Amino acid sequence: MRNLLTLIAVLAEFATPGTAQIVEGSARIVDGDTIEVAGQIVRLDGIDAPESRQTCGAVACGHAATEALRSLIGRATVTCTAQSSDAYDRLIGQCSANGTDLNAAMVESGHALAFRRYSVRYVPHEEKAQARNAGMWSGPFEAPWEYRAAQWDGAAQTASNQCPIKGNINRDGTRIYHTPYSRHYDRTVISPARGERWFCSEREALDAGWRAPFR
Repeated sequence: MRNLLTLIAVLAEFATPGTAQIVEGSARIVDGDTIEVAGQIVRLDGIDAPESRQTCGAVACGHAATEALRSLIGRATVTCTAQSSDAYDRLIGQCSANGTDLNAAMVESGHALAFRRYSVRYVPHEEKAQARNAGMWSGPFEAPWEYRAAQWDGAAQTASNQCPIKGNINRDGTRIYHTPYSRHYDRTVISPARGERWFCSEREALDAGWRAPFR
């Protein structure tokens, strides 16, 4: 059961093909591979950056990745072209700002890896980063997908019914779910008396009316 839950959590980011969609506007940075543009959450296609609270040795590489993407965008208008969306209703797209391919720049700077499970487009950029010991490549690190799997696996061992996602209700009554690798996971306490609950997958949380913490 534990291995099945891990598989659901880590492999759930499948993409649903569709007509190309273009969104453009100012961007809010969620983390090193996710932004919000024109009210749409966009996951940068073909790359995977460290989670917000992930560390690489003594380096806060998750924070560094977020700040690297923020620096690349600045106040520029961002244009994203998305060919698909994932299981969590995020667009999967290639984004640019100031003429820079943000997906490629994040990988080439060593602040993200080529997400080879879905695309090999940015493998050459990753090889350049590795050759220069740029970003994460300057020291020991755990691939983001491995970090998520480990965090999920550890949380599932102690969570209710091995379902580690915390469904929290904030002061405004908003229902927000936190995965084991979410920024505020450790300090989030679940109170069933308040209607809060645990979930086994993000899809389950979404279907029950909870939303991800980045919106």
